[in-house]
Amino acid sequence: MKDILKTGLILFLVAAIAALGLGLTNEVTKEPIAEQRRIANEQAKKEVLPDAASFTDASDADIEKIAADFAPVIAVYTGLDANGNVIGYVFKSTPIGFGGNVEVVTGISVEGQVTGLRVGSHNETPGLGAKAKDAAFYEQYAGKSADEAIGVSKTAASGNDIQAITGATISSAAITSGANASIDAFHWILENGGLGN
Repeated sequence: MKDILKTGLILFLVAAIAALGLGLTNEVTKEPIAEQRRIANEQAKKEVLPDAASFTDASDADIEKIAADFAPVIAVYTGLDANGNVIGYVFKSTPIGFGGNVEVVTGISVEGQVTGLRVGSHNETPGLGAKAKDAAFYEQYAGKSADEAIGVSKTAASGNDIQAITGATISSAAITSGANASIDAFHWILENGGLGN
């Protein structure tokens, strides 16, 4: 009986020390991780809407409306030039790919052209769906018209279609669905005279 209590006490102490260590590590790394995410988000916005001098966040009400009606869009930013004029919008969406949610950031100019797309965090298959982060894939979206949905072709890019990643059609389709949801949200914004109206 004594041995059982002694072993139980030792296991409890080891578990308590491990939990304390994990808790302290979480506290120490929480802020740097949040800062790295903020920097990556700012960089992605600038990459997909490069002519913007600054960005403003959509209001909570606008994001709530857009997220409800244009899922999987979860965030919207207005891109402004140096004079404060609206030049486009950046949308963050999280469509479901082969390995789970894929973070997709899409820029669209007020002229109705996709200005860029980037893929952020994801769990797609290395060597297949993970190739979505390669410039050869995501650069296909730049210059596509927002007047119609972007399609996915298994053979070749043409018109408003992009070429799917070989062996990763599900990932390619998911990313494109995020871009298309962003296009739909973009049209809603224009029809309503911008955000906050």
